[in-house]
Amino acid sequence: MHIQKVATRDARYELEAGAGTDAVHSAPIYSFAVSQLTSDSGLQGTGLVLTLGQGNELVCSAIEMLAEQLVGRELEELMANFGEAFRVLADHPKLRWLGPHKGVVHLALASITNACFDLWAKSRKQPLWNALLSLNAAEIANLLDLSYLEDVIDRQQVVAILEEKLAGREMRSSILKTGYPGYDTSVGWYGYDDRRLSENLRRSVDQGFTAFKLKVGGALDVDVRRAHVLREVAGPGATIMLDANQQWSLPKAITACRELASVRPYWIEEPTHPDDIVAHTKLAAEIEPLSIAIGEHVPNRVVFKNYLEAGAVKFLQPDCTRLGGVSEFLTVSLLGCKYNVPVVPHVGDMGQIHQHLALFNHIALGLPEVFLEHIPHLRSHFVTPASVSGGRYRTPQEPGSSSDLL
Repeated sequence: MHIQKVATRDARYELEAGAGTDAVHSAPIYSFAVSQLTSDSGLQGTGLVLTLGQGNELVCSAIEMLAEQLVGRELEELMANFGEAFRVLADHPKLRWLGPHKGVVHLALASITNACFDLWAKSRKQPLWNALLSLNAAEIANLLDLSYLEDVIDRQQVVAILEEKLAGREMRSSILKTGYPGYDTSVGWYGYDDRRLSENLRRSVDQGFTAFKLKVGGALDVDVRRAHVLREVAGPGATIMLDANQQWSLPKAITACRELASVRPYWIEEPTHPDDIVAHTKLAAEIEPLSIAIGEHVPNRVVFKNYLEAGAVKFLQPDCTRLGGVSEFLTVSLLGCKYNVPVVPHVGDMGQIHQHLALFNHIALGLPEVFLEHIPHLRSHFVTPASVSGGRYRTPQEPGSSSDLL
């Protein structure tokens, strides 16, 4: 099976008032820069990356430029050593200048990579989680670009980790029946007032969720009040996460985290600028035992490595629609194994593809079953939307990565 054609789609979706808002992004238009790879058999692979509207067309243009290298490639041959192909694409001699390994050009690479994995899983007539689990340790290692990580993890260590985790795989596979737990972000968007927050939360509790996220990062007294509203309605046993979306400077983050500690947050997400690893390291020491979660805007595996080496983060939130796609997501997940830090994906594609990756991470890598973010706003636009009931993602059974759009 050969890749015969590459196409893109600029897909944009308006949200209802207040949905998707945070302290930085006040009027989001959830959008996908879509890669569509068509094989000579007519089978099509779909890859997605999330943007907030304006600029989505730039990513689509970059996809067209990068993906032309894949036309004519035999699919199984490509995927048998995808790590090498990934590095060639990422190190395009001209387009790399636009990153490197970040921004528009890296989002384009993510969309292309995700389309390759979708097409490959479909060609094997398997859901992506199962296609990945069918590979042995060496084959998984071949999917990864480990360049710039050799000082902390190399191919030999990757294979060793995967082989070591084989022992408990059967027991961990029970999650395929129970489903992966989710947490609800859609209750606490920044643009929702206290009444809407309470209503959303009660509905979410009725749907079986026990973990919730609240957007903060505005006036501190308002953030504290809303956090206590959430805690009061959710109850003392609920799990609450707070997300500042990079809005605070380090001094403000220290003050805010100490004030918000009264609601016992499970983590404080993106407290300051994602490039400032030193600030996160200082903040982590100041607010101990509160936990920092980071990943939504961490662009590549190298920056994740540096966060982990600095001991600045207790939860990793890689996103395969923000990193370089499935391949780099798996690389970061293996870093999580190495440093014994839980991986809780940021869900930039509404959970569609990440439900597959969370299952693989738990079953194959032995990463702890925590939960997966749930944002339902775009589910009506997918051919096979993620199925969540009783607060848990139900295991997808259709071939591919659940990324096809209507």
